[in-house]
Amino acid sequence: MEEMKFKTEQENFWASEFGDNYIDRNKGNTLLASNLAFFSRALRAAKDMKHCFEVGANIGMNLRALKHLYPNMDQSAVEINQTAAKQLESIIPASQIYNTSVLDLTIEQLFDLVLIKGVLIHINPELLPQVYEKLVAATSKYLLVAEYYNPSPVAVPYRGHLDRLFKRDFAGEIMNAYPEMKLVDYGFVSRHDPSFPQDDITWFLMEKSDA
Repeated sequence: MEEMKFKTEQENFWASEFGDNYIDRNKGNTLLASNLAFFSRALRAAKDMKHCFEVGANIGMNLRALKHLYPNMDQSAVEINQTAAKQLESIIPASQIYNTSVLDLTIEQLFDLVLIKGVLIHINPELLPQVYEKLVAATSKYLLVAEYYNPSPVAVPYRGHLDRLFKRDFAGEIMNAYPEMKLVDYGFVSRHDPSFPQDDITWFLMEKSDA
């Protein structure tokens, strides 16, 4: 399989073997159950969602959970890793999968729900404003951001690698830059949750207003 090359070290990191190995660590019925509980909570205030676009869908564990909760939801996704994108075809049609970096993606369609979960933390911080712009431009109604939160930007080691994981107030930065994005709901799910753990994720559900 030909290896794609991208603009940043972070993109190449996830498109390569490390991204392949991530697949095996993040699948299975236990994760699916946790995701069902997560989206049931995080989207409880959301209404009338017919179309979803996920940024960084991997093999579709989030989309699988959403399909259980919203059986008629039409789903599309962008995924940088070729191996993951191929497996994603078992969840959604290949024509609705973009195997590229979100930084290289032009999103022309509008979606009722745009989802990004555990992806912004791995993007080069200098390019975050470009990603924020794409997220907001793609949503007609809701944007769900679920990431590691920190009130100020910080880089932390990630599985022995530097400059591969960054914490900050992603949703706060989006709402500051785009006043039309209003906070609807938010919460936190711990990795210590006895029933349905997530990886210490703080989530923010925003709705796009007309103002």
